[in-house]
Formats: sequence, structure tokens, C-alpha cells
Amino acid sequence: MPVFSHGARDGRKRVALTFDADMTSDQGPRAARGERFDNPGLIATLRTLKVPATVFMTGRWAEQYPDEARSIGADPLFEVANHSYSHHAFTTPCYGLPTVPRGTARADVERAFAAFRTAGVEHVVPYFRFPGGCHDDATLREMGPAKVTAVQWDVISGDAFAKQAQPVAAQVLSQVKPGSVVVMHCTRSAAPTTEDAVKKIVPELRARGYEFVRVSDLVGSGPS
Repeated sequence: MPVFSHGARDGRKRVALTFDADMTSDQGPRAARGERFDNPGLIATLRTLKVPATVFMTGRWAEQYPDEARSIGADPLFEVANHSYSHHAFTTPCYGLPTVPRGTARADVERAFAAFRTAGVEHVVPYFRFPGGCHDDATLREMGPAKVTAVQWDVISGDAFAKQAQPVAAQVLSQVKPGSVVVMHCTRSAAPTTEDAVKKIVPELRARGYEFVRVSDLVGSGPS
């Protein structure tokens, strides 16, 4: 199973913003009580700013927010990639996440793709992001038959659980290079400042001459 972390460092100023739409299989009761694991404001901002992006979605998120998942998939600005079914880790230790049992990794990925189909999500691409980014050689071998490319990142935004947007924006702006893949989140409960950070990041990178692209525009363009 190939692993991709960034595009070519060939001087072409292209950067991919990626957003993890996380939701675990046991967070339904919290959602029922009003906790929001989506972020419509962020998606609206990306549309207003005309920023292409790749959304790494869990199957559980697509089940909870099928209309939003369908809307994202139908928008030519975006592409939807697989972030597992329930955001459980594929190897341990991994930030305290519950772990997918050995031998079930491929089934978990396929369950997420099935949830996308049930929700009517279009423009699904064959990319997969490990929850927490955690993986090992055994997991990569097990996932081989799933025929997906693992997509990591080379820029960590730090938006998860951030209280202010400015440090998130500053961290991204200080790390971006040609071909970078930036990891952010599309989950208001866990990343409430992401929308405001994007409003700072996008105009500054454009002023530096960067073009925003999707992961699919970078894959195959150079180093992984």
C-alpha cells in the first residue's frame, strides 16, 4: 500500500488543504444531545473563497450528516476520501484511540466506502488517511488489497482543540512549502477555530503566490 505525504518540491507553489471529518461509532448519543461533529461554516467559507480541498470523512460522519456529506461530494471544489468507519486506530499506541482488531482493517475501510454509497456521496477518491496517522508495516500489507493510497501530511495545523485561530494560521504559514499537504479538521466540537484560521491562511498563501489544489492534483506529481 503506497503512502503519500507531499507533492513534488519542484518550485510549483501548490498546496493541498485537507480536512478530517471525524466521528466515532460511539458518538451518536453526544450528537443526539446537540454536540456538533460537522462544520457547515467551514465548508461555506471554502466555497466563498473558492478553495479546492480534500475531505477525509469517516463512515460514521457520513451516516450522521448524510445531506452535508452528499453536498460536499457533489461540489466540484471538493473530493471525499476515506478516514475509516469510526476513527479507531489501526495500530497502537495511537493517542489513546480504541484500536481496530488485527485482520479487520480492510473491512473497516470498505465499511466506510459503503456508508458513502448509502449517503449518495459522489466524487469519492481512492485515498485513505489513518486515524491519528498511525500505521505500521503489517497494517500497510493488510490494506494492500483495498487498493487505496494512504495519505499523510507534511504540515500539521494544530487546529485540533485549539482555542484561538491565530496560532493555527501562524503554524501553517510557517511550514508550508511547494507540494505541501496540510492536515486540518472539519469538526466543530474538536476544532472550533478552523474556519477563522482558514480565513487567515488562504489570502496570505495566495499573496505568496500559492495555488490551492486537491490531493489528487498532487499525487503522482512527485515524491511521496
